[in-house]
Formats: sequence, C-alpha cells, structure tokens
Amino acid sequence: MENFIVSARKYRPATFDTVVGQKALIVTLKNAILTGKLAHAYLFCGPRGVGKTTCARIFAKSINCEHLTPEGEACNECESCRAFNEQRSYNIHELDAASNNSVDDIRELIDQVRIPPQIGRYKVFIIDEVHMLSTAAFNAFLKTLEEPPRHAIFILATTERHKVLPTILSRCQIYDFTRIELSDIVEHLANVAAKEGVKTEEAALHIIAQKADGGMRDALSLFDQMVSYTQGNVTYQGVIGSLNILDYDYYFRFTDLFLEHKISETMLLFDEVLRRGFDGGNFITNLTAHLRDLLVSREPATLPLLEVSTDVRERYREQAQKCPERMLIHAIKLCNDCDLNYRASKNKRLLVELTLIQLAQLTGDPDEIGSGRGPKKLKPLFQKAVATATASQSKDSKPAPPTAASTTQPAVNNYAQGAPQNIPAGMSRIMASSTATQQSKVATMRRPGISIRGTNAQNVQNEMPRQQSVSSSVAAATPVLQPVVEDIPISEDGLRICWKQFAATLSKEETAMAGRIMNIRPSLTGDTSFTVGIDNKIVAQELLTMQPRIEAYLRQQMQNSRISMQVVLEEAQKVHHIYSRVEQYQQLEQRNQALKKLKELFELDLE
Repeated sequence: MENFIVSARKYRPATFDTVVGQKALIVTLKNAILTGKLAHAYLFCGPRGVGKTTCARIFAKSINCEHLTPEGEACNECESCRAFNEQRSYNIHELDAASNNSVDDIRELIDQVRIPPQIGRYKVFIIDEVHMLSTAAFNAFLKTLEEPPRHAIFILATTERHKVLPTILSRCQIYDFTRIELSDIVEHLANVAAKEGVKTEEAALHIIAQKADGGMRDALSLFDQMVSYTQGNVTYQGVIGSLNILDYDYYFRFTDLFLEHKISETMLLFDEVLRRGFDGGNFITNLTAHLRDLLVSREPATLPLLEVSTDVRERYREQAQKCPERMLIHAIKLCNDCDLNYRASKNKRLLVELTLIQLAQLTGDPDEIGSGRGPKKLKPLFQKAVATATASQSKDSKPAPPTAASTTQPAVNNYAQGAPQNIPAGMSRIMASSTATQQSKVATMRRPGISIRGTNAQNVQNEMPRQQSVSSSVAAATPVLQPVVEDIPISEDGLRICWKQFAATLSKEETAMAGRIMNIRPSLTGDTSFTVGIDNKIVAQELLTMQPRIEAYLRQQMQNSRISMQVVLEEAQKVHHIYSRVEQYQQLEQRNQALKKLKELFELDLE
C-alpha cells in the first residue's frame, strides 16, 4: 500500500500561478524578479496557512532560475530548478526559528552567509517563525541583515509581526498576506476533490471553508478528515455531523419563531440545541451572524457580502424579505449585548433565554421596539390565553356602560384584572407592565391642556399640590397619568431581577453606583417592603438619595404601588487573622512563662 500524503503537502503550490488568494503580492514579486529589483531582506507576515513559506520557496527558486519564463515563473528544467525540486539545492537554506532561536544558531547562519553560491546567483535564507528569536539573537543578526553580501537574500516569515523588533522591520520590505476568501477556498477544494475523485456538495465545501477561517492548510486538513469520515462522498449532513456544527436550518427556524412571536416554541428549540451539546455562547454568536446575513440579503447591492452556497443564499433572500429592517438591526444589537455579557454572567442559560424572549417581541408596533438593549415594553406572552380570559369574563359579567377611559383602552387591558391563575407570576407582571404603559400613553394624549410633544415629567410635577414631598412627587411623576391597577404580590426573585434592571438603566455618570447596586441583594421583610444591607456609610447615603427613584421604578415594573425600601447600615465583617507557628508560640508564652524557661533550659529553637 502506498504511503498516504495529505492534501496540504500533495497539492502545495509549486509556481506563482498556483498560489491561491494572494494575487496582489504575487504580481509584486513577479515584477521584482522580471526587473531585477530585488531587495536584500523581505518580511512575509500574516495568519497561518495562507502561503507565506510557500511563496518564499517559489520566490527563492525563481530568482536562481537560469531560463526564466516571460511571466516570471521558473522553468523547472535548469540545474538550479532540478536541484530545488529534488531538495538537494545548497543555495536555499531554511531555518526554523522556533527551535533554533539562540545566538549560536544565528552565528552559524552568519558563517554560511559569507560563502558564495556554487550554482545560480543568489543564496536565499528563509527564516520561519522569526518572532521566536531571542532578543540577543535579534541583536546579533542586525548587522548582517542591514549589510549582507551581494549574493545573500533573507526572507523572514512570521504570524506575529508585532513581536518582531522595530530595528528588524525597518531593514525589510514587508508583505502582508491576507486571509484567503471563502470563495477561493471553495473553488480550490472543488479542484482537489475532482483530482482525487471525491464526490462533494457545494454546501459541504462552504462549511469546511468557513471552519478553516481563511487558512488553506486548515481547509485541506479538514477536507481530508471529511473524506475519511464520509468514505469519499462529502455531504452537507456528514460535515455538520462530524464537525459538530449547528445546521443552518436551526437559525432559519429561530427567525421564523421570532416573526410569529412564539416564545414557548423558541424556548423549547433552544433547549434542544443545548441537549445536542452546543454551547450557548457559540449559539448566540452564530445567531448574530445569521441575523447579519439576513440584513445584507435584503438589498441586491449587499448580497455579494453573503458567503454561502447557492441554495442557502436563496433561503436567506426569501426570509430576509419577511424581516423588517428595523427589527433586524435591533435584533443584532440585542444579540451583541448578550455576547458581550455572556462570559461574565453567572446564569448563562437565563441570559440567552431572556435575549430570545426579547427577540420574539421585536416585530409589531415600531413604538414597542427599544434602543437595542431590549423592548421598551413587552407584549403578552400567551395571546390565546388573553383572548380566552377576555371572552369568559364578558360572558360571566354584564357589560358595563362605556366611559371615556374604557373606549380608548385596548381590549387586552381587561387581562390585567382577570388573569388566569395558572399563568406564572413573572409573566403576569410583564403583561401588567405592558398594559399600564399603554394606559399611560392614552391618558397622556387625552388629558386636556397638555401638548403631546411638550409633555414631560416636569409639566406633570408642576400640576401636583405643593404640599407633597420630593420623594412622592418623583414617584408619582409617571403613575399620575395612568389608572390605578390592582397591586400584584411580589416575590424575592422578581424583586432581585427588577433591582438589577434598575442598575442597568442608570446613566454613564452613575456607572460606579450601578456596579455597587448590582452587588447588593435586597431581601423581603414583608409583603411589599424590603431591606438593603450596606456596610459602607457613603454608599448607604447615596442609596438613600436614590430611594425615591428606586421605589418609583420598582412600583411601575412590579405593578405594586405599596413597595417600600429600607436601607440598613451593617457592621463590616471582622477579618480573622491566621497566626503562624511562631505567633502561636508567642501567644502561649505570654500565657505560661514556664514555656519560656523550658525553651531556654533545653536551648530549643522554633523552625
């Protein structure tokens, strides 16, 4: 059986024309060879697997070719080319700086530089991973790199240009290799598959190219792995199954559920994703990328930015037409915020689930869409339950005469007073908050003598009696325009969630206070009262100053007008000192002088 050669080595480019994805650099190097304007030192830098060392070898081979083609390619027939192809050329030296990074290694290299070439015009020294050289080795190399013999050319390659000394960079011509585009990788993989007789699907090659992240070597390695897994028939399902990648179909299903406001189905689908072993952080990152692809699919001008197969591109185009542009922009902001907060979150699953709930409520009335951190108000999560409760209430009770307030309220407002008992308390609070906000808007628009554009908290506060205190006026600035609703019982979990939400609403000038509030855990002491324990007098004073704002926010969010907060100043916990052995003996010696005499009698010493 023949020895197997991996595709990354078997199909390694041997000429400039076979190099993939670096056209601008190849043209520059060819022109330099044809015109004879060669520098004495080059620096090839860029990501892994994009062709830095390969181009260095082709360049070294071409400049020593005796019969160069008009296109700047080596002839592969002269003695220099044959020696290079058979790996017996003494004009090309490669040094791996990762394992030969000492001063002695550089001194040996300098000794070889002095010897002129036997065949050809130039002696080329390729130093790979040059950033691994020690500082002393760099300094020993400086003089030779600046003024080498006429026959010496240095080609340095590195993946981390910032680690190379500036004195080295200033002596080299720098060539930046870029990541290979996805379309070029797919095309090259298709050519390799055709030569190897492997059946492939375009979508499968796209997944491999995306996983390679712009590196051709990684793409060919993954291709060999998929050929072994699928036994020569590389399919889309086989690739996503082997690489453990979430299918495109999942993200399309999530988007459809967002558009239909199906929160329960969204939560169940996310649970299925987690049970399949996928990480929530990777999921939210890929969901953000999916929403971005939908956004660029809406316009023909931006459609080329979508790097997927033809079939998947058509699915993106169809679903993009169903998604409002405003909804996609705010959805991307929500997912981005979730991605930024994911690593710091203690309950990562809850963070993702809250984001999915907000995404499922973005479509609809434009006024209900927030600034990207989430909707200003949430619509009822179970609309069928709302309709059922409203219908049963209208049958059991006689219709009341219409009033000015009732004619302007939406039909869903009836649900705030007659919610079914089987609905969770958290969901009821969200629905009641949405109802109260809608009533506040209606009351503001119907109030005589107040302009809609000119209405603000200051106008409302001026109309209140002057005998009211400052705290009551701040708390009543918003609720004064909305009808009184039934006080909903509160729970400690709900209180802590709303407490953290209040911290998130603080401005940039109050960032420090917001961080302190996030670290505080309020505790219920009654049905509507809670305490906040503080061990710092300054923080307690600031919290007392913000007490009216906190109570007003919690009353509105939790739909309970009797919520009250009490700040308790606690004593700081005493730090218990851990004594060493010497300190323990000193304590015992003070209590019992006989230990001291015993130590002196036997001339003992503590270790």
